[in-house]
This record gives sequence, structure tokens and C-alpha cells, in this order.
Amino acid sequence: MTALAETVWVELCPLESIAREQGVAALLPDGTQVAVFRTHDDAVYALGNQDPFSGAWVLSRGILGDIAGVPVVASPMHKQHFDLRTGVCVDDETVSVPTYPVRVVDATILLGQT
Repeated sequence: MTALAETVWVELCPLESIAREQGVAALLPDGTQVAVFRTHDDAVYALGNQDPFSGAWVLSRGILGDIAGVPVVASPMHKQHFDLRTGVCVDDETVSVPTYPVRVVDATILLGQT
């Protein structure tokens, strides 16, 4: 029987620290860089911050949008779109970035790590 890894929740920042339709980069205690996004309706998403096409750590600076009802971020490098829910590149479904569970508790963004 395999033990399931327990999710550890890391406090990132107050929700109000991220403007609507913006992203910020966060450095986790283990050195992982994540891009955290807040959409117009206060939904919060977290992806790996590295653009897999260029190798640059810039996804947090991308432009948020919507493609056919899918919330996305467009990389500031080559403009590929990544689904905020799954991390899959909308323009090339063979490429993806890691996703992280997030939740907002008492107006504070928490990110889950296993």
C-alpha cells in the first residue's frame, strides 16, 4: 500500500496584494518559482513560472485572458497560451507547465505542496 503525500499549505500573500487580471512571482521555501494569478472574478491560479518554450522565468508577467471560456495566460516571450486550470499549452497540447493547488482563507492566498 502506497502512502499518499500530505498537502502542506504555504502562506503566500494577502489576496489584495495581487491586482485583478495580474500575476506575481513567488519563491517557495524549497526554491520553486511559481506564478500566481488573480482573475477579474477573484479566482486564483498558480503555475510554474518558467516558460517551457524560451526557458525564461516570466509567466507571472503574462497577459491574462480567455479563449473559448478557458482562462489562460499568454507568455510574454512568444505569446503561447497556457490554461490556468491545467497548465496545458492551448497552442501546443504536448507542452505544459506544473500547476499548484491554491485556496484563499481569511483573504490570504495559500499554495499547496505535496
